[in-house]
Amino acid sequence: MTVAIGSVEIARVLEWVGPVKTVEEMFPDTPAHLWTDDIAPHHWIPESRAYRAAIQTWVVRTGGQTVLIDTGVGNDRERPQAPAFDHLHTDFLNELAGIGVQPEDVDVVINTHIHYDHVGWNTRLDGGQFVPTFPNATYLVPQDDYDYFRPENAERMRPARTEDEKARFAGIRLVFEDSVAPIAAAGQLQTWRGGYQLGDTLRLEPAPGHTPGSSVVWLESGSGAVFVGDLVHTPLQISRPHDSCLFDIDAAAARVSRNAVLASAALRRAAVFPAHFAGRGALTPVSRGDDLEIAHWEDFDAV
Repeated sequence: MTVAIGSVEIARVLEWVGPVKTVEEMFPDTPAHLWTDDIAPHHWIPESRAYRAAIQTWVVRTGGQTVLIDTGVGNDRERPQAPAFDHLHTDFLNELAGIGVQPEDVDVVINTHIHYDHVGWNTRLDGGQFVPTFPNATYLVPQDDYDYFRPENAERMRPARTEDEKARFAGIRLVFEDSVAPIAAAGQLQTWRGGYQLGDTLRLEPAPGHTPGSSVVWLESGSGAVFVGDLVHTPLQISRPHDSCLFDIDAAAARVSRNAVLASAALRRAAVFPAHFAGRGALTPVSRGDDLEIAHWEDFDAV
């Protein structure tokens, strides 16, 4: 399924959809009674109180270029910090081919941040080595994340607060080694800081908090759009942008970024494309007084 915003085509390529922790674990600031049937069963599962996430890539065709925004988990990865994705094997590349995109067709890969479920298909296993999946692509990675998550800079990371966080922080070394270092070694990595303009229609901006280098991608075409990565995880954060997510490294900074980006999107009537929304995947927020609400969902098939 493809939608058009102005002259730009956007397609959704799913890698995985399923439950991730409970909603109470994922969203500690969100009152339990707000989890209602309105957002079930696509965004949470009432029977188990599990948060339901999609892992997906947004494929943007603009100005003759094919751009991928975030690349999921990837196959054949050691992920002890996320057992559900340890040695995952999916048909992601076939799904990409199904919308007419072969690896060599990709011009640019944007990683909104460095987490295992956003950089995995940067690379693929070939002869026992991880090599870039997209041989002709430039990979855009936020400099602040590249510096923060490099294994040699491990002392820069804030101390883990829980055993779960300790495992996730330790696992980032594997993520960097198999999904980021190979693209740097191949000379395909380009880092950026402060902002980055890609052609006439795409602009990267920092939105720190989830990670130090977390970023969003603004689309300037038609009514506009913004690809927000992990700035937003649940539709409830549209009306409650101050509610944090378990995986935010700096929850206070993430709140500031989330409020600013969502307010700007609502002002522009720009569509918001999160990395992990299941259901119809993307929405347009609107202001109602001091609050935000969902004006409408994009016309993707609900998953």
